[in-house]
This record gives sequence, structure tokens and C-alpha cells, in this order.
Amino acid sequence: MSDKLTQKEQILTEKEKIKKLSPLQRATLALKKLETKLNNTLHEPIAIIGMSCRFPGGACDPEKFWQLLEGGISARSEIPRERWDIEAYYNPDPDAPGKILTRYGHFVDHVDHFDPDFFRVSRREAVAIDPQYRLLLEVSWEALEKAGQVLERLDEASVGVFVGNDGHDYEQLLQQHLQQNPESPLAIYAGTGSVLSSAAGRLAYSFGFTGPTVTIDTACSSSLVAIHQASNSLRLGECQMALAGGVKLHLTPSSYI
Repeated sequence: MSDKLTQKEQILTEKEKIKKLSPLQRATLALKKLETKLNNTLHEPIAIIGMSCRFPGGACDPEKFWQLLEGGISARSEIPRERWDIEAYYNPDPDAPGKILTRYGHFVDHVDHFDPDFFRVSRREAVAIDPQYRLLLEVSWEALEKAGQVLERLDEASVGVFVGNDGHDYEQLLQQHLQQNPESPLAIYAGTGSVLSSAAGRLAYSFGFTGPTVTIDTACSSSLVAIHQASNSLRLGECQMALAGGVKLHLTPSSYI
């Protein structure tokens, strides 16, 4: 006769033990089981199934970005004239007021390129959309594509959007334009096109996502915090999938001065 209990017998024995416990002991046991389940959930691995990027140095996808890192290549360049006229601001004297003491920086190429028709955005509205948010649309679409995700199928899932961003340059430029041109047709798009809170909202609206939608500004750590928040949201069951990342473009000299 074997002294080993079958799985069914073990379950029955466990149930008999629980029956002998007091109501308080049973409640304590249930709480411990829930705590164990929660701890396991909070440490459950998260799969990264797709990614895309735009970085200085022509690193327009993860493969090119890896080549840049692997080769130890510097992405530094002189400040492009498309951003601002460096000759009007450069001065090597650190005490010179209203000047920039460097001619260099790290800049993403072609930030003015965008296909509004692809994202079903009117050309007029596209002008009012911050180039940062246009980039977010492009790289988010690419990340979903590389992950093999189809938007029609994602309609059935709760997808969260977490974006780190602390850039206000285009919003300031747009406000200057509207002050000088109060009747500008861009006025009706200013709120949804360039304010900080619309960064994540633009993605959720464009892709039809219904999960948590959060724009995070913690300065230089914004994108890291966005990814952290996305991970927490997944583990807590607030969403089944998440888009997470960050964006920052220097479009005016104000942050350099």
C-alpha cells in the first residue's frame, strides 16, 4: 500500500483542515492567498513585442540605432538652420545674456515630414499638430506593425497609452502665431494639437484605444516614468497591452539660452 496521497486526496485533506479553522483563521488564510497572488502578479514578466524610434544621427529605426551605439558613433551636429539661426545666438562667452555658448546639439532629421492622409488628419489640422505628436503617431504605428498587431483586433482589447514629454516649443510658436493672427483657422485646433496633455490623447484617439491614457512630464525622466507606469498598469490589470515611450524636440533656442 502506497503512503503517497493522490492530488485529489491532498485537496480533500486541505479542505478538511480549513473546515476545522475558526472564521478568523479562514479569513487570514484567504488574505494570505490573495497577497501571494498579488505579489506574483506584480512581478510577472512583461513582453516587449514591438518597438520603433527616431534618434539623432539618422537612427530612424531600432536597427540603425543599434548600429550607431555599437559603432560608438557620435550623433552630434551643428544646430540646423531649420530649427533656428545659430549665428544670431551663438557666443562663446558664458556670461553673454540671451546667447548660446555652443553651436552643437543632437537633432532628429526631417521633423517637418508627415503624411496626414495616412492618419486621416486634414492638412489644416496637421499644421497645428505639434511635430512631437506627429512623430509619436509614426513610431507608434511602426511599433504596432512590427508587433503584428491589427487595429481592428485591438478594438477588443484594453490598450493603454503612456507618453513622456516636456517639450512646449511648438505650443509657444503656435500661440505667438495666433496672437499675431487672431482669425487664423488654426485656432480651433490649438487645444488638441499642441498642448502637453494631448500627446497621449492623440494616439488613443487616432488608434481607437480605450485603456488608460496618460501624458507624463517629469523633465528628463519622463519617458522612463511613462514605461514604469505602463508596466504597473499592465500588472494591475488596468490594460491588456500598452504603448509607452517619450518624445522631445528642440524647435526654438529658448531652452538653449
